[in-house]
Order: sequence, then structure tokens, then C-alpha cells
Amino acid sequence: MNEQAVSGWRSSSFGSLCLRIVNGGTPETGNPAYWNGETPWITGADFIANGIGEFRRFVSDAGIRGSATSVVKQGNLLVVTRTGVGKLAIAPCDIAISQDISGVYINTDRAETSFVYYLLLRELDELKKLNQGTSINGIIRSDLEEHIVRFPVSKSTQRKIAEILCGIDKVIEKTEALITKYQQIKAGLMHDLFNRGVLPNGQLRPTREQAPELYQETAIGWVPRDWQYEFLDRLATRGSGHTPNKDHPEYWNGGVKWVSLADSYRLDQLYISDTDLKISYKGIQNSSAVLHSAGIVVLSRDAGVGKSAITTEPMAVSQHFMCWKCDKKMNNYFLYYWLQFHKRSFENIAMGSTILTIGLPYFKRLKIACPIDVSEQTAIAEKLKYIDSKLFSLRYELSKKKQQKIGLMQDLLTGKVPVKDNALEAVDA
Repeated sequence: MNEQAVSGWRSSSFGSLCLRIVNGGTPETGNPAYWNGETPWITGADFIANGIGEFRRFVSDAGIRGSATSVVKQGNLLVVTRTGVGKLAIAPCDIAISQDISGVYINTDRAETSFVYYLLLRELDELKKLNQGTSINGIIRSDLEEHIVRFPVSKSTQRKIAEILCGIDKVIEKTEALITKYQQIKAGLMHDLFNRGVLPNGQLRPTREQAPELYQETAIGWVPRDWQYEFLDRLATRGSGHTPNKDHPEYWNGGVKWVSLADSYRLDQLYISDTDLKISYKGIQNSSAVLHSAGIVVLSRDAGVGKSAITTEPMAVSQHFMCWKCDKKMNNYFLYYWLQFHKRSFENIAMGSTILTIGLPYFKRLKIACPIDVSEQTAIAEKLKYIDSKLFSLRYELSKKKQQKIGLMQDLLTGKVPVKDNALEAVDA
């Protein structure tokens, strides 16, 4: 459908929808009389995905009078036009703004502010492109005012579109909150499981304060008495990684998946089932690369230090990774989660002036505290896999809803798809 032919829609400059656009400023930071007042003051750094985050600074009335800041009244638009360009929010209360932000007052006789909020979300990407390649880092006010937008003349249609998009935003926000909740549950559960373990009945051991006789002291602290503190090399087989000679094209683009730093984005999601690069069997035969069996645990020791995963099929790894094959003494899922639990430790010991890395000798001396009984290792891993299954499902749903929002914005904000009375039902489905 030709956008120009959409019935009931009109084109005009964005400025024609506005009563006024106000700029911001920063009160003198060294003047205590200008700060710690009643009015929140924000910069582009205070914006989050769904609006404004927690208020960090407040200005006084004197600070407002004595500076270039403007107070944007509740319910009007806040647009980041400089640092952090493109962020957008509706003011949840009266807010003073920095020079990074423009306050936009919509002419509500012509347009609904909530509709213009979503319209701008779509248009700001185009506005940001206007100054690419120039010394200007931001959106020029005249560009914003002169930018041509299309909108339905009917304010009831505008409201309906805004309601639909607001509805899916609420679903996205709710899903993100659930993800945060399960991440917190997982973090707490990992702390308990790797310090207390589980009893045969599946319950956590009593704490050391409750039952000190159940614990022993080791070099890394207190662990259950029937656990071991042992070299990882004695519990699992450490594997090697290598890069075939890049001057031999026949060593590459073969049938062997090869885990490299290019796959960093695939890690920390329990499994890795594909790789960006592949090597050939000839590449393996003519290098130190090894084709490892499925189910090995891989860990990045270079850029992206501490990221890990379990392979779902036979793969080789580059020299930037460590890998372990687990057998009778070690459950591979337990090892994966133990590495995840200690990820911050790996990040902290990595060294290097340009690329942070952990040397091979470290892994030869690496010790792990774990149950001697592999069935307890398995029980611990199963509890964490259950939480991860919840997280993976929620992240998948979040991705779907975000894609749905993109589609709805494209359809509804151009008039390509007429607004239907039951449109909100599709959002909740």
C-alpha cells in the first residue's frame, strides 16, 4: 500500500505538532545552593529502556533560576538530543533537564502525547542519521522541527495505536521483570548450592552455623565434609585447542565446528551447538587441533574471559579456550555451573595490556570444591538447569514480543494496517 494513499492520515513537520520545545542546562556544580532541592534533574545517562531510571540528583529553586536548565512538566516528552542520542521518555513528574535533553510540549489539539512518543521512537533513528559523518554529535533542533511525519488526523485513532503499543510495552516490561527475578533466584541458589550442596532428599544442608559438624575448612573456605577439594585435572580430562594454518585454505570451511572468540556471543547459555567458523579434517590432521567429543565443557581464557558452555556435538576449540571432558568423577553440567559461579574470579585474575588472558599454568593448578558423590553433583546441576530453563523460555518470549513490537510499530505508525477493536487481544496472546 502506498503510504501517501492512506486515508485519514496527514503529513506535516514535527514542529507543527508542538507547542514548544525547550532546552536544558546544568546548574553550577560547585554551588551547593543550587543542589539538593525538591526537583529531580536528569541527564541522558538517567534514561533506561522504558523511561527514566532512579533519580540521582535534585536541584533547588535557586539552581533552576540561576542556570539554563528547564523544568519539563509531568506528562510531556523528554528527548535525548546529545549524549545518548535517541533515548525517549514521558516525564513521570516535573523534571529539570540537562543540555543533553530537549523537552517537547505537544499541541494536544492536534496529537496525543502518547502517540507522538511512539511516533518519535520510530523517527529518531532517521533523525540520528542526518549528522553521521559530521562533527555534530546529536540531533539539531531545526532538524527535529522540520522533520516530516505522518499521523492519523483522528485523535481516537492515535489513542488506540498508543494503547496497543503501550500494551505490548507492558508485556515486555513484565517479562523483563520476571527475567530479573529469576536471575536473582539463580544467583542466590548458586551461592547456596556451591557452599552447602544438597542432601539425598534434595534439600540443602543446614548452614555451618546450624550444623558445624557437617563442614570442613579448606583453602577456599568452608565446604561440606563429604566434599573434596581437588585439582580439576584429576577429576576431568583437560583438552587443548589450536588454530590451523590460515595460509592453507584447505584447512578451513570444512565439516568440523571450531569454537573461537568469534563465538563469544554464543556462550554463557548452557549449550553451544554451532560456531561461526569451521575447520576441515585435513586442518585437524595437520595441526595441534583436536576433535573433541560432544558434551565437553569449554571456557574462554582470553577476550571474554570466563565465558563457558557445553558442546552438543563433536567440536574443536581454538587456543583461546580450555575444555574438559567429564567422566565418572565429574558431572559436566556441575562443572559448567561451577565455572559460571566463579566467572568473576576468572575475570579478576586475567592479565594483559591489550587482551586480558589467563595463562595455561593457572589451569594446571586449578582446584575445585565438589561432592565426591557424582549423584550429588548431578542433583545440584539439575536444580540450576531447571532455573535456566525458565530463564531461556522467558528470554525467548521477550525476543518474540520485541519483534512483535517492531512489526506493530511498522504497521500501525504508517497506517498500513488499520487499527482494529480487538488489536489489544493480539498483544496479550
